[in-house]
Amino acid sequence: MLVLRSDYKRFGQLISISVAQDYTPVRESFRLMRQIGLVLGLAALLLVLVLQRVTVRRALRPLETARNQIAQLQQGQRSQLDTQVPLELEPLVAQINHLLAHTEDSLKRSRDALGNLGHALKTPLAVLLSVASSEQLKDRPELAKLLRDHLEQVQQRLNRELNRARLAGETLPGALFDCEKELPSLLATLNMIHGEHLDLSYRADPGLQLPWDRADLLEMLGNLLDNACKWADAEVRLTVTEAEHGYLLAVEDDGPGIPETQRDQVFSRGTRLDEQIDGHGLGLGIVRDIAEVWGGVLQLQDSELGGLKVLVELPKR
Repeated sequence: MLVLRSDYKRFGQLISISVAQDYTPVRESFRLMRQIGLVLGLAALLLVLVLQRVTVRRALRPLETARNQIAQLQQGQRSQLDTQVPLELEPLVAQINHLLAHTEDSLKRSRDALGNLGHALKTPLAVLLSVASSEQLKDRPELAKLLRDHLEQVQQRLNRELNRARLAGETLPGALFDCEKELPSLLATLNMIHGEHLDLSYRADPGLQLPWDRADLLEMLGNLLDNACKWADAEVRLTVTEAEHGYLLAVEDDGPGIPETQRDQVFSRGTRLDEQIDGHGLGLGIVRDIAEVWGGVLQLQDSELGGLKVLVELPKR
């Protein structure tokens, strides 16, 4: 109760008057106002947090855009970063674009230089090999054989090192291998070379792109498929799949296959199990070099088609 009391003196008598009123409605009003104030305070705090988040996201949007573009660079979907960025980011974007252009140009010049070096050395080696087999050394068979052996070793080692050095290794911007785009033309070319009697087919996950240099993958798959076409009777099959920890590339044929005891021999450069088949015995050696540069593994297995299955396991980055 809320009580108001007043004392009066009238006619020599003390009079005390008290008026009481129920305090509950006033207390309820205060509690209601306190609740409304708390709700309004929480709403204002929530509004401030939302506005703050929107402001921060808008301020950091250029950084998020740059991060997405760098991810696209890794996936080969672009070759440069957009230069339309805030003033604070212009130096960083310019340096990244310069580094990308410099890296691509350096690799291109290195490959050109290696190609020129290879052509420059192959001609003298071919001349020396011809001299070693000429009639002039017919009376010196031991010397001729010694020269041929050493020159062939030099030639094989040169081919090996040139191929290892020219590998791109990491992906260049825009250099991804698109299976749906590249494989049909590759198989069509091999069909023209080896004859229409071969059934060349491939299976790949829809939209699959391999995150390695296009030229290196074409060389790897070209060597594997060319080797399979030489030995196959009627069918060659390529399978490209994405696994949990990497990518699996399998080339199978229905040819005679390779006995398990002889499989280690075919990885040696220049080694051929059948001299009647055209080639230099370099294909699987080149493929293994490329796989090793990428941290992958090359295995020879029995195929369901009855011949050989070459399985290449490449790890994800």
